[in-house]
Amino acid sequence: MSPAAERPSLESVLDAFAVEPDPGRQTLERYLRLYPEYAAELVDLSRELTREAMDDTAPLSDADQALIDAAWSQHAAAAPAAPTDVFAQLTVEDWRSVAQRLEVPRQVVTALRERRILFASVPQQFLRKLGDAIGASVAQLETSWIAPQTLMARSYKAEAKPSVGAAVTFEQVLIDAGVPAERRAVLMAESD
Repeated sequence: MSPAAERPSLESVLDAFAVEPDPGRQTLERYLRLYPEYAAELVDLSRELTREAMDDTAPLSDADQALIDAAWSQHAAAAPAAPTDVFAQLTVEDWRSVAQRLEVPRQVVTALRERRILFASVPQQFLRKLGDAIGASVAQLETSWIAPQTLMARSYKAEAKPSVGAAVTFEQVLIDAGVPAERRAVLMAESD
């Protein structure tokens, strides 16, 4: 037996065994006699090399396909549904109608559509009326408000890519839209 310092490493022994032309029983026994300290690793490698490859090209049985379909249905049912954007479904004509129904200038509903208004600054009464006007609940409005928004496809001649500005309060949008003070007070009221 040679000194321990000259013994090959586990990696070298496994590499040598892997390239043997016949990694069968006789070759394994020879390697086990020469390198008993690597017995477990050699046996594992031998099993791996002599294992028959699964070449199952037969189609699935009806029972197997039914099991797969049932598992997939269960998985799909458990996956959370993507939140829908209630604003995206509305046409320009719908937004005009919403502005008339809420008795606000169209630039206010445009700010709503583009989510330029801080959601927390919009009175609950107004949110309920907006929800009624577009056929959505306040919870759906909030979910849509938080959802990532894409810029509307418009043509611009500008040096920089258009972006949505910082959100402002609902009252500030009403002021900027020229809504008279008495109408603003009605819109900002929390109760009917």
